[in-house]
Amino acid sequence: MKLKHLGLALFAVMAIGACSDSEDDGSGQTDTFDRKALLENVADNIIIPALQDLSTDLAALKISKNLFIAAPNQTNLEDLREDWLAAYLTWQYVEMINIGKAEEILYSFQMNIYPTNVSDIQANMNMVNGAYDLTTPENNDAVGFPAVDYLLYGTATIDADIISFYSSDIKASSHQQYLSDIIDQMHSLTTAVLNDWTGSYRDTFVNSTDNTASSSLNMMTNDFVFYYEKGLRANKIGIPAGVFSTSPLADRVEGLYSREFSKELALKGLQAVDDFFNGRSYGGTTTGSSYASYLTLLRNNSGTSDLTGIINSQLNTARAQMNLLGDNFFDQVNTDTDNVMMTATYDELQRATVLFKVDMLQTLSISVDYVDSDGD
Repeated sequence: MKLKHLGLALFAVMAIGACSDSEDDGSGQTDTFDRKALLENVADNIIIPALQDLSTDLAALKISKNLFIAAPNQTNLEDLREDWLAAYLTWQYVEMINIGKAEEILYSFQMNIYPTNVSDIQANMNMVNGAYDLTTPENNDAVGFPAVDYLLYGTATIDADIISFYSSDIKASSHQQYLSDIIDQMHSLTTAVLNDWTGSYRDTFVNSTDNTASSSLNMMTNDFVFYYEKGLRANKIGIPAGVFSTSPLADRVEGLYSREFSKELALKGLQAVDDFFNGRSYGGTTTGSSYASYLTLLRNNSGTSDLTGIINSQLNTARAQMNLLGDNFFDQVNTDTDNVMMTATYDELQRATVLFKVDMLQTLSISVDYVDSDGD
């Protein structure tokens, strides 16, 4: 779990004398970049549109879920799966947003902890009249997209038996209720985060431009780097590949039970990173003020290397390596001799980690605000 935004007082002391919008950044160069413009682009053209799209996707998922519960059959199951995947892909653009209401309610922990805990799911479904509390930390690994993955693909080996799980099984009504409750919860959580952004938080966010540990700019930058390092590099690739263990852990892949979307989800996560770094609007091609343009200004002022170009080149290299993987990372880990392809993908992602976490943060004079515990 990310130990986030701890020791703010310490970081605040470290940040005294750090640059404001038009001050020296500590390296002898003047930082004239408009940080508010960057935050406005992030809020208005990336974060809020992505949350709106996710909310729409989850509303569609609720409808297809209700239709499936009313009539568990193959057609309705396939429609439900399709809507689950659409929302899961959109989620890849939202997961890095762990600030404001999202941080307060531990949004990402309730949406995408994998692998899901099948024992906890089964125990919850066995409770009388749904007497479970899905909001407790103990249930974080029994809810969200991975739990739905299990419920739509993992309760049996063939679709006919999965449909029976919700229709003729002795506990079919409990199974239906749990599926319904966790999807409703996902939509409710997303609505809360979206309402926060479209309410007063958006203005609070874009006006917090100082280079201090508690400013929006610094916290959002750390969230972005943390997601790339942990959510993408480690969780999607490194952990299943066995980079942090004595052997590969194929059961830790994203989309474990559907067994065909691991690469699609990972590629979407990498594209979300690319878009965010370059200030590319969600769902579009228009670019605005960004970390890329911020780095370009600072590097040009100091006469140092083109860090923006280096980062984008490395992201493209990592994407090309990831594209060589099979669609199903579970099979990829289990069948690839010595797991060469997954570890090669990790290595390319790791090269960009150094660029983001060291070179970019040093250039921006921003300190890391989370605890690194995976030994990398």
